[in-house]
Amino acid sequence: MPRWKALPEELDPQVREFASQLRRLVDRSGLSIAAVADRTGYSKTSWERFLNGRLLAPKRAIVALAEVTGTNPVHLTTMWELAERAWSRAEMRHDMTMEAIRISQARAALGESGPNGPAAPDGRAGGLTTAAPDGDGPRDRPHVPARPGSGPGRAGKPSGPSYSGAPASPGGPGRRKGRRGTTVFVAGLVGALLVIAAAVLLTDLGGGGDESGGDVAKPPSAAPTTQAPELPAGVKCAGADCTGQDPENMGCGGQFATTASRATVGTAVVEVRYSRTCGAAWARITQATPGDKVRISAGGESEDGLVNADKDAYTPMVAVAAESEANACATLTTGTEGCTAEQ
Repeated sequence: MPRWKALPEELDPQVREFASQLRRLVDRSGLSIAAVADRTGYSKTSWERFLNGRLLAPKRAIVALAEVTGTNPVHLTTMWELAERAWSRAEMRHDMTMEAIRISQARAALGESGPNGPAAPDGRAGGLTTAAPDGDGPRDRPHVPARPGSGPGRAGKPSGPSYSGAPASPGGPGRRKGRRGTTVFVAGLVGALLVIAAAVLLTDLGGGGDESGGDVAKPPSAAPTTQAPELPAGVKCAGADCTGQDPENMGCGGQFATTASRATVGTAVVEVRYSRTCGAAWARITQATPGDKVRISAGGESEDGLVNADKDAYTPMVAVAAESEANACATLTTGTEGCTAEQ
C-alpha cells in the first residue's frame, strides 16, 4: 500500500476531501501509483501531485481512475466539480493578493521618486511637460516664448503682414517648425524605401543571368541536415537508446503509451505496452503474485521484470520498429506460463 504524505494544511476543505477520496480509491484497488499511471494515461509524477493535493486532477483523469477502480464515475465527477470550484476560488484569492502586493510595491516605488520625479538640469521637474501659455494643457515639447506683440492685450494674434485673421496655432512657430521637421523625416523615409525597393527589383532581374549565359552565379545551396526530430517535453530517449531503460523514468509511459496486446496467464494479466514516440515496447503484468516474472522480447533483445509486493511489475524497454514485433510472456510461481498472442 502507498504511504501517503500529509495533505497541505492550506488546502480548501472541499479539495482536501476530494484528494482523500482519490487516495481511498487507489488503496481499495490495490494498484501502485505506477500502475494507475499506465492504466489512466497520465504520468506517475502527475498522479503523485493529484494524490498529494499539489495539483487538481483534470476531469478526464478522474473518469479514467473511476474506470480503472470500478467506481461510479457520476459520483466521483460530482465531487470533482465541487473541488474544482473551491480550487478556482482559492486561485482567485491568491491572484487578488498578488495584485495588491504589486500595487503596493508600485506605489512605494513612485513615492520614493517624489511627486514630480527627479529634477531636470534647468530646474524644471524631470519627466513632465511644460504647460502652454494659452492654457491648453501640457505639451510634449519645450515652451517657445511668444513673439513681441502676441501677448494677452493682442488676443494672441501675431503681428506683421503675415497675419491673415485666422486664429493662431496653439503651438505657435514651434509647432510649425515641428511639422516641417516631421515632413522632412517622412520624405526621407519614403526615399529610403524607394531605394531599397529598386535594389530588390534589380537583384531579382539579375538572378537568372546564369541561365541565359550571364556571369551572375547562383548562391550556393545549403547542405542538407540530418538532425534527428525533437522529442516531446519529458521524453528522454528514442529507438535503440531506450533499450534497457525504465519507461516511466524516460517519459515513454502515460499519454505516450498504448497496450498493443494482452493475455491472461492464470490469475495474472500480461500486456505489451508500446510507445510510438519512443519507438520502444515493454511488458507489464498486473493482478500477479510476488515472485511472478514477466519478459518482453523483440528483435533478439529481451528484458525481465519481477513482481514485488505491489502485485504488478513492468520490464525495461526494448527498441522496436512496430508494436507487432514485441511479445510479452509471464511465468508464475505456480509454474503456469503464457504469452501474448503474436500479431
